[in-house]
Amino acid sequence: MKGYVHSFESLAALDGEGIRYGVFMQGCPLRCAYCHNPDTWEKGGTEFSPEQLVKKISRYKLYFGKDGGVTFSGGEPLLQSEFIRETVPYLKQEGINYAIDTSGAAELSDAAQYVLQNAQLVILDLKFWDDKSYKKYTGMGISKVLDTLEFLEDIKKRTWVRTVVVPGINDNIEAIGKYLEIFKGKKCIEKYELLGFHTMGFFKYENMGIKNPFKDTKPLEKETLKELQNFVDNELKKP
Repeated sequence: MKGYVHSFESLAALDGEGIRYGVFMQGCPLRCAYCHNPDTWEKGGTEFSPEQLVKKISRYKLYFGKDGGVTFSGGEPLLQSEFIRETVPYLKQEGINYAIDTSGAAELSDAAQYVLQNAQLVILDLKFWDDKSYKKYTGMGISKVLDTLEFLEDIKKRTWVRTVVVPGINDNIEAIGKYLEIFKGKKCIEKYELLGFHTMGFFKYENMGIKNPFKDTKPLEKETLKELQNFVDNELKKP
């Protein structure tokens, strides 16, 4: 079976525990209005077999060692869950763990469930707190995301939740509190991390001829992000 990869990041320090080798899979079911990787949306990418991909990943074992590993991101990696499922045994042979960075918006097929169950860690990108906002800003509803979250809770899978904080959309304590209501109390959640909106991928919209709804939006202020993260951390400490 063949998989389709958009790009790689050899020394990713923000995509799981330790130093990670980031594999960005091609294709995504969402069309997030603030996406910084619109070039991952459609089909395409570089073709790999499971053996070829793991051979490439293995070259970096010296860097990520036992504490790190590979992180499948995207795009949406679970759109290619059949391919990742076939890749997992080869990773195990090499003693390489893997994490999944997912939007939770893909179907929970047998292959997707297998991939999630065998991951060392799942990073779930929670875009918004309600169905209306999801449809407005991503083009899809929240139901599949909630199903994925429930599945992760059922299998007791170690999970980190992440949210991009966008100025004028969810950059206030009231909004962030709504996210917490979705998953607070779920035992699988280890931490909730807020990421600041940035403009580094804006050039891609111009190059691809895609309308950028946030072209006039400035990056999130670091102090705002710090304030909101402190709020989250304090809330999660409460019984």
